[in-house]
Amino acid sequence: MKNLRILLADDHELVREGLRLLIESQDGMRVVGEAANGREVMVMARQLRPDVVVMDLSMPELNGLQTTQRLKAELPQIKVVAITANEDESYLRQLCKAGACGYVLKRSASDQLVKAIKLAAAGGVYFDAILASEALARQMSTSQSQVKTVELSERERNVLCMIAWGYCDKEIAARLGLSTKTVGTYKVRAQEKLALNGRVEIVQYALRQGWLSESRPILPHLRHP
Repeated sequence: MKNLRILLADDHELVREGLRLLIESQDGMRVVGEAANGREVMVMARQLRPDVVVMDLSMPELNGLQTTQRLKAELPQIKVVAITANEDESYLRQLCKAGACGYVLKRSASDQLVKAIKLAAAGGVYFDAILASEALARQMSTSQSQVKTVELSERERNVLCMIAWGYCDKEIAARLGLSTKTVGTYKVRAQEKLALNGRVEIVQYALRQGWLSESRPILPHLRHP
């Protein structure tokens, strides 16, 4: 398997050095560039075409959110994993909407970032366990009754779970042995039942259900390849 090519983006050189040492200590990963601000990220991403950008949210010129939006619009194949000290849920929602597929708190253990990079590169999503558990605790009291009154079928639940993990309809169809049209039908039915609009709300629902806390999608009665 080829090495994952990582671009680091943080305005503090010491932070970048620590991230580089961590990433390059892992088998199958190497740092191909380092940027100190969002504009440098865009220039280097065009030149280097990394697999994953590990991006601090607080950077000069263009912050991490703005850079993610521009990067995903221009080079959508590049995965973005955000690292931040900010634990505000609104940042998580904005990053999801912008197209980031990983969100790791700087106070978390280093293995969280490694997991996020690997999952992002594989087409999945990863949200910091600390943030996910806190978000779940805050939302449980207000969402518990609603969740209990809505029953999804096994297929609807599986389809939503895989959407939250970043799979497209074609990939879901292949893994579940369905047609893409059928996958679309299950997706629409599940969204209507739960009143969910778009992938961002599906990811938020998946966080509340604990579907994103494992190393791979939780699909009842389905064998993983």
